[in-house]
Amino acid sequence: MRQIQELSVERRSGTGKGPAFQTRGKGQIPGIVYGGKEEPLPVSVDALTLARHVERGAFLTTPFFLTFDGKKTRVIPRALQLDPVSDRPVHVDFMRLTEGSKVRLAIPVRFKGQENSPGIKLGGVLNIVRHEVDLICPADNIPDYIEGDLSGMDIRDSLHISAFKLPEGVKPVIARDFTVASIVAPTHVIEEQKAAAAAAAAAAALAPVVEEGEVPAEGAPAAPGAAPAAGAAPATGAAAAPAPGVKAPAAGAKTPEKKTPEKK
Repeated sequence: MRQIQELSVERRSGTGKGPAFQTRGKGQIPGIVYGGKEEPLPVSVDALTLARHVERGAFLTTPFFLTFDGKKTRVIPRALQLDPVSDRPVHVDFMRLTEGSKVRLAIPVRFKGQENSPGIKLGGVLNIVRHEVDLICPADNIPDYIEGDLSGMDIRDSLHISAFKLPEGVKPVIARDFTVASIVAPTHVIEEQKAAAAAAAAAAALAPVVEEGEVPAEGAPAAPGAAPAAGAAPATGAAAAPAPGVKAPAAGAKTPEKKTPEKK
């Protein structure tokens, strides 16, 4: 479970661009606390203290106890605006966490068991589909991260959200059993397979294809059993086709000799 941090804030008077600019000029970051049954409360936070919490990471998933007016209020950051030039915080929003409330958070994903994965031992690569998973978490049980076990996974195996052991009361926002990570073949193997497939496709595209009724190019052998094109001369040594209406002689029959008239 994520540890609750403490942060001191002060009430600030006025809202809008003018008062917010004046607050920043004093080394404070303007913010607001909302949620629950109470009205929104404008506050200000020490700029250096807030920057240290942000630099630790996971700021938007870390619960805090805000201390002001001698009391503590449990909250969680919901928005952090940064300056586009300096990348420093310029405004922060906190949401109150009441007793028994739940909150939707993007929780980081970690992995273990790489040394027991046959796919990784063969050179496979861990392909992380989701570095964070949106979860519905009870305010009293917010995990730092969720961990997936890669032991026994081979190349082309996938790790789904159902394989993760979630803390009590924590549920994924997405109802289906989605993929969080998979083990894929090394990049050089994939590139070799693509190159081989491309070469095979190119060879198939260059192979000559003679369609029915098509005359092959000069010098190219005709396809076996293909009929000669209309008007084409018969091959050397081949018998000429009979004229229309003339009965072809039977196979093996002798052609009658033509007699030449004698001269008187």
